[in-house]
Amino acid sequence: MHKDKLINIFNKNEQLISIIGLGYVGLPLMLTFAEKGCKVIGLDIDENKTNLINQGLSYIKHIKKERIQTLSEKSLIMATTDFAEVSKADAIIICVPTPLNDFREPDLSFIKNTLKRVIPYLREGQILSLESTTYPGTTEEIICSEIKKLGFKIGENFFVVYSPEREDPGNENFNTSNIPKVLGGSTKSCCEIGKILYKKAIKKVIPVSSTKTAEMTKLLENIHRSVNIGLINELKPLADKMGIDIYEVIKAAATKPFGFVPYYPGPGLGGHCIPIDPFYLTWKARQYEMNTKFIELAGEINTSMPKYVVNKIGDALNDCGKPFKGSRILVLGISYKKNIDDMRESPSVELMKLLQNKGSIIDYSDPFFSQFPPMRKYAFNLKSVPITKKNLNNYDLILLATDHDSFDYDFIKQNSKIIVDTRGRFETNSKIIRA
Repeated sequence: MHKDKLINIFNKNEQLISIIGLGYVGLPLMLTFAEKGCKVIGLDIDENKTNLINQGLSYIKHIKKERIQTLSEKSLIMATTDFAEVSKADAIIICVPTPLNDFREPDLSFIKNTLKRVIPYLREGQILSLESTTYPGTTEEIICSEIKKLGFKIGENFFVVYSPEREDPGNENFNTSNIPKVLGGSTKSCCEIGKILYKKAIKKVIPVSSTKTAEMTKLLENIHRSVNIGLINELKPLADKMGIDIYEVIKAAATKPFGFVPYYPGPGLGGHCIPIDPFYLTWKARQYEMNTKFIELAGEINTSMPKYVVNKIGDALNDCGKPFKGSRILVLGISYKKNIDDMRESPSVELMKLLQNKGSIIDYSDPFFSQFPPMRKYAFNLKSVPITKKNLNNYDLILLATDHDSFDYDFIKQNSKIIVDTRGRFETNSKIIRA
């Protein structure tokens, strides 16, 4: 009866959805459900975020405040820090971070703390979905085990699914609603209801046989990228020593209409997914007495890239008769990829730290960050430097770390003494060095 009742609620569009974690995944998901006519309560421990949403404001730059204002005025969304609101929801979706600890082991504290907060308010007839990236088995071992302790029978009077997020901030072609959604249920009934839930907001839902399969799918997606980027990052220094432009090679190889997917080198990996998620599987593999050598090697190569870039900067400065110490360097772009205001695991910031440790005087310019934001591992008391002719000429070297489209590359090229380019945006010449 609980299954039929919940399906009937969804079919009548009378459901209330609660989304926990209103960051780069949770906020777009909240707005997407609401834009399809679903009422959504957003939950977050950050009162600043919930207040901004309730005021119709956005704290993520690629999400326009008008979307939030429109949905607030229609009473389709509201945000709160009060987890008691979960008791009113028919569906609960958890979108909280899953970082690594200092030993590159999974840190599931956000998931576990969220569970502690919601458990007192769970009731029969609800569905709970986990979207946070994690190792295969998390949903069953952590989510389901806690729910069973409450006396619920999963698949009968309570339903659990895992459906990994696939957000790509700043992508103009794909968004939450048109990116296919992978979904695995703890039981067939769970999967059936989960599919009905997500079809409310997302065009295509891809059911798989289990939560473990869905968890592994997400890891494979990011491991695929990590390993291939690691490959091209390994080839970049080799091509450089051979006098070959790796970007020209990639462009030529990409003309093959089958069997090749272009990946591009960079100063290191950033974002919450690719630098972190593969190590969730390497950790889990050790429980099965197996080594994931490809994954770990790719991680080592990608992690080493900032040091490679710093060595190239040292060579460029040396050619001008300048040491690291005392040299003024302007870093262009501090987000982890272009055209977004997301600095999670940004290689730009690691580069700034390494250069500062060598005695260089570091500044940055980024249209998405007027002031360097507080970060857990880094602290720079800096403001974004405007890109003017006078400012560019004041620096011994310009480092292109994140290639925002809004940068005027011709202007930068004309007015800079020397440029180290980690993104392949400039044609090489006597004052432009690829790194």
